Amino acid sequence: MRDNGQYGKNYANQKPEKSEFQSFIQYATGKKLAHFGSDFFSNTPSSFAPLQNTPLPSDYVLGAGDEVMIRAWGSVDIDYKATVDRNGVINIPTIGSVALAGVKAGEADAVIKSSIGKLYRDVAVSVTFGRLRAITVYVVGQAKKPGSYTVSGFSTLVTALLASGGPNANGSMRNVQVKRDGKMVGNLDMYAFIAKGDKSHDVKLQDGDTIFIPAAAGHIALVGKVNTPAIYELKSANESLGSILEIAGGLPVIADPRRAFLERIDPSKSQPRSVEEFNLNKVGLSKTLKDGDMLTVSSITPEFSNAVTLRGNVSQQLRVPFTPGMHVRDLIPSRDMLVTRSSIARQNLEGRDLKDYKDAADNTEGRDIPKDRDIPKDGLNISADDNLYGDKIKKQNANSIASKIGSAVDEVNWEYASVERVDRDTLNVSLVSFNLGKAMADVNSPENIALQPGDTVTIFSQDDIQVPLAKRKVFVRVEGEVNVPGVYQMSPGETLPSLIAKAGGTTSNAYLFGTEFYREQVRKEQQANLEKAIRRLESQMRSENAKAAANDSGGQDAATITAKLKAAQESSAQAIAKMHELKATGRISFGLAANDESFDKLPTLKLENGDQLVIPSRPDFVHVFGAVNQESSMIWRRGGTVDKYLEDAGPTSEADMDNIFVLRANGTVLSATGRGWFSSVKSSELMPGDSIVVPERLNKEPAYKTFTNGLKDWAQILSGFGISAAAIKSLRQ
Repeated sequence: MRDNGQYGKNYANQKPEKSEFQSFIQYATGKKLAHFGSDFFSNTPSSFAPLQNTPLPSDYVLGAGDEVMIRAWGSVDIDYKATVDRNGVINIPTIGSVALAGVKAGEADAVIKSSIGKLYRDVAVSVTFGRLRAITVYVVGQAKKPGSYTVSGFSTLVTALLASGGPNANGSMRNVQVKRDGKMVGNLDMYAFIAKGDKSHDVKLQDGDTIFIPAAAGHIALVGKVNTPAIYELKSANESLGSILEIAGGLPVIADPRRAFLERIDPSKSQPRSVEEFNLNKVGLSKTLKDGDMLTVSSITPEFSNAVTLRGNVSQQLRVPFTPGMHVRDLIPSRDMLVTRSSIARQNLEGRDLKDYKDAADNTEGRDIPKDRDIPKDGLNISADDNLYGDKIKKQNANSIASKIGSAVDEVNWEYASVERVDRDTLNVSLVSFNLGKAMADVNSPENIALQPGDTVTIFSQDDIQVPLAKRKVFVRVEGEVNVPGVYQMSPGETLPSLIAKAGGTTSNAYLFGTEFYREQVRKEQQANLEKAIRRLESQMRSENAKAAANDSGGQDAATITAKLKAAQESSAQAIAKMHELKATGRISFGLAANDESFDKLPTLKLENGDQLVIPSRPDFVHVFGAVNQESSMIWRRGGTVDKYLEDAGPTSEADMDNIFVLRANGTVLSATGRGWFSSVKSSELMPGDSIVVPERLNKEPAYKTFTNGLKDWAQILSGFGISAAAIKSLRQ
């Protein structure tokens, strides 16, 4: 263990020192380089106790303090434990003194047997060893933790260096010396041990040995593409670059040995720093290094001199060798190459419980796959315990399957593809566009352009670069009261009436007023606007709570005010949380009148891919919820007004009858603020599927007031968000 003296401080958790040369390299390159081999000493223990459980080497030399256990049998029985005294001997009863100092552990049996044999014949002897002596060694010079150390009697120079933490930032790892009785008895180059595992020059220590760590002769830095970038110590003034690179493990395959740069410092010159470029051939590797040198090895360029690359909306990214006379059709001989892997997965693996789609559908280790191209948009996953064509198929309902019709293939943009081309002389990049459809249709077409080495051909889908509507495929879903519900492919520019006609027309139960039409792009816009409105309301509520905290004492004590504010804050937070759960539907309201009975009244809206038309049957109910005694669905009666349904539902004492609003089955909102359109909400005649919402009167608490006002204001815009009556009802629950 370590002596407690002037060096008794615990250094185990201290940050490693940084040499001036390390700081210079970091300043010059921006990289933090460690001294080679320093990590060998980075996890040394804070104390270093003698080892007692390690097998004793046969060449261990016995000395004073070693414990010897002797067992002899035959003409005499001996079972004795003895410790070598300061004179180097042990005393065995009936046998006498036996000198063991200087005897190797492997020879102790023979020495003791010889002594016993002088008195007794036919005796077998077994010698084992107990507690061994500890020795004290001294670590001095450029050590990280200089001082005296008590270590095991069979410790070596390497183990003692570990105890002391090794050299400091300026100390040598390549010329560590052991001094005994004033003479150097050993010298160790730690690089040979660390880099090659050569321990042949390790020295067995004796009590009183001194380990001297001199200053390093010099340092150089290896940066760039070398296997072990680091600060390296020079062992001598004439060490070659090749020997240091050998210690560093050589160069990786991506290094360019044709371009190495050696930066050198010469303090005698007015401009002390210079740089030299050379090849790491035999001559370059024989260069003599000097203290302060920095070698930078360049990387090979990632470009291919003879390759053409295909990427984008393709089944697999390819890099193929260029051949003279090569054209686009030579790179893409078949249209099958333009079917992406995600498209194949959607066709063949639809409905499976897939946990990691990318691993199975990609399966292109070692190649760069175009961004997002092969990741399915419908969230398919592949289970880790499924094989690609396993039998773990889950049945999907018809609704789920129908929603994905038309998305089995990523539509290729046949009108536009591009070739990126780099001029090797000027490094200018040019973009050559071509008509992919014409190139694939006719090898003699001028669109089947000639390729050059280094070209990158990119294929786009119709989602990557949107093509005109007239050139896009349109799949639309229609369901409900039509004679043939389903998913239909429509021609660009076709309208709602043509969709209904394609679905065989409407049935006699079709309810025109309740017709629902949904569009994905509208849903996204509605959701974004909804989230903005919720954030705005949330900000207003926080502001009201803050004002109340500052101003609203009302003659009440602080505890009562605090409790009320806390309750208001919790109430508003719960309300906002519920509002965050609202999801826009993408419904587009046609604003059909109650007396419209012909589907010719539907607008001639041009259809887009993914549109959905729902024509319900006429419901028999009107819904009433909010501040009423009985939230219920009531039988629709022709001519029934809001007043009559409210009379049946029974408004509560908290009902705000001046701010009633109606969510119409046609997707519009009828409210008191809409008097420009409606003379009176209460006298309005309701249609099947309409919902009456009765809000509560304002509470005096500021936050709740803001929330309730907010809901009333939102009555005007909920239809714009496509929020259903059921969703609004959930806000009160």
